[in-house]
Amino acid sequence: MAPQIAWIGLGNMGRGMCRNLVEKGGLDKPLILYNRTRKRADDLSAELGADKAKAVASVADAVKNVDIIFMCLGKDDSVNQTVDTILENDVTGKLIVDSSTIHPDTSNDLEKRITVKGAGFVAMPVFGAPAMADAGQLICVCAGMASSVEKVKPYTKGVIGRAMVDFSDQPAGKSSLLKIIGNTFVLNMVEVLSEGHVLAEKTGLGNDNLHQFIETMFPGPYAAYSNRMLAGDYYQREEPLFHIDLALKDSNHAITLAERSECSVPALRAAREHLEQVKDHLGDKGDIPSIYGAVRKESGLKFENKH
Repeated sequence: MAPQIAWIGLGNMGRGMCRNLVEKGGLDKPLILYNRTRKRADDLSAELGADKAKAVASVADAVKNVDIIFMCLGKDDSVNQTVDTILENDVTGKLIVDSSTIHPDTSNDLEKRITVKGAGFVAMPVFGAPAMADAGQLICVCAGMASSVEKVKPYTKGVIGRAMVDFSDQPAGKSSLLKIIGNTFVLNMVEVLSEGHVLAEKTGLGNDNLHQFIETMFPGPYAAYSNRMLAGDYYQREEPLFHIDLALKDSNHAITLAERSECSVPALRAAREHLEQVKDHLGDKGDIPSIYGAVRKESGLKFENKH
């Protein structure tokens, strides 16, 4: 008999992960859904079908009769507050899996707080954009006691992800540390692409010529972000794929870790400065590739590339 599973947090990533969990996870009971904005849970339940997913009104309702609780939330405070509520209930024998991107210290603290209550804990941040979540192509990074990680494995590769990085019997914070450092690769990639496109435009090479090189030399994420920049998606999208506040949170976590470890991260600092400029210019519409607009503006061009 498959375990009863609950999912807390239905942002862009969470919704796609839930769809794949229902479709490919071998569940024999409805997936329990909770989101602070109830409509998102109701809408996803209606989309998946009442026999596949059930929306509930509170965290307590989500966790009381389940075996595994997945969370995918935006910020450390939200994760801590949700876990506080979960731990008001009897969690003995349950497993809590956190797919949020949070500071490794937060993950390590969660592991202590949860295991002392008799539950298992796995930190399982994921790498990939919302489209990869929809396609079940995420990379899952699992850290925690090996016995707990084993319970999560059936829902990683081939279900919500295409691969799993196994940090069994390592502190939960190790997976969060990899996630934070890994996200700096994305920020630095977008920074380099932005500078390259502005340089190509102002020197006369032309953005299309540079993009042709990027597609040939660096297919995949580089080409995808380059496309979003040239199409104007970086400022025209009403709902960002990666909200500017989350990008700032991740960059701040990374810089805090660098300062603690006495590491030099000048590229990351430049990216964070541009993210702050994006926040000022676009507000809640800001996204990671919006860095392109900030670099354009610093270089004497308009923030927006389409007129």
